[in-house]
Amino acid sequence: MKLGVALIGPAELNDRRLSLARQLGCRSIVAWMPLPKGDGIWLAEDFVDLKRLVNSHDMELAAIENLHPAHRDQVLLGESGRDAQIAKIQQTIRNMGEAGIPCLGYCFSVVGVWGHWSSGDNQDGRGGAGIKRFDAAKITMDEPPDNQSIWWFKLENRSRIGTLPPVSMDEMWARLTYFLSRVLPVAEKAGVKLAAHPDDPPVPVLRKMARLFHSVENYKKLMEMFPSESNCIEFCQGSFAEMAGCDLLSTIRYFAANKKIAYVHFRNVSASVPKFDEVFIDEGYVNMLEALRAYHEAGFDGTLIPDHSPRVAADDAWGVGMAYALGYMKACLQVLGISE
Repeated sequence: MKLGVALIGPAELNDRRLSLARQLGCRSIVAWMPLPKGDGIWLAEDFVDLKRLVNSHDMELAAIENLHPAHRDQVLLGESGRDAQIAKIQQTIRNMGEAGIPCLGYCFSVVGVWGHWSSGDNQDGRGGAGIKRFDAAKITMDEPPDNQSIWWFKLENRSRIGTLPPVSMDEMWARLTYFLSRVLPVAEKAGVKLAAHPDDPPVPVLRKMARLFHSVENYKKLMEMFPSESNCIEFCQGSFAEMAGCDLLSTIRYFAANKKIAYVHFRNVSASVPKFDEVFIDEGYVNMLEALRAYHEAGFDGTLIPDHSPRVAADDAWGVGMAYALGYMKACLQVLGISE
């Protein structure tokens, strides 16, 4: 297994952050929405430049995580322009393959990640750290997003009038099927894995929008619907640990043994839905040492990255948080005798 880190957007993908990642023991980088929005197609030459930059720091570019919401809003919403967006996504995937980038992580959700930072001055975590929380009793669950809102983005190309129409679970499955039936063949030919991220929080409906990947059963359904080597999971361990009734260690073993985990967000949480905190890697309810053992024994040998680190009291809160998590992960791997 290889330790890595996610760098967010063009601003974070720079020599300073990459040097820090390598100094902390990373061998892989996940590039989160790494390029400007553009016209809906990310170009091969830009991927090549990005890969060359990462390689110059003695690391590999393990994945691109998330297309810009403006590249896929009509796909998610089943609108008339989705075919044009899909054609551009197909070209982006071809360009990734040409550049030798092996994985595209995606989130097929209208609302995306949802929750709230701890109250007051964000100091409810250990030692006063700021933590992200979800509590269904405190979230406006039934208010639909406005028409411009996909995830937490406001898309200027969309009308400011009205709200997004509610969508059922059956309709979301139909939209995903429409999408994957068109992009998976392109991904297979390009040698690119498409890795589906769980819904966070993993609830079946949020703000009147059905959410597909809120359960292990729905992930198994996805794998059965599209039995392709390119159809994989972006295994956000925190989100799986938040799922009601999820036996995390057996879930890790099942999907890892079936070669369906593209890469891992290695995160701990306090509990599962309907109420949880995203806590430090060493204080949640998941035994992280046993989780690593499960990945290893089931044959997973890909990239693990820390995820959603609490906000710590430091000038570079992100860097300190990542250093803490990566050091913990590296120590666990050494205890287990797992080579990187």
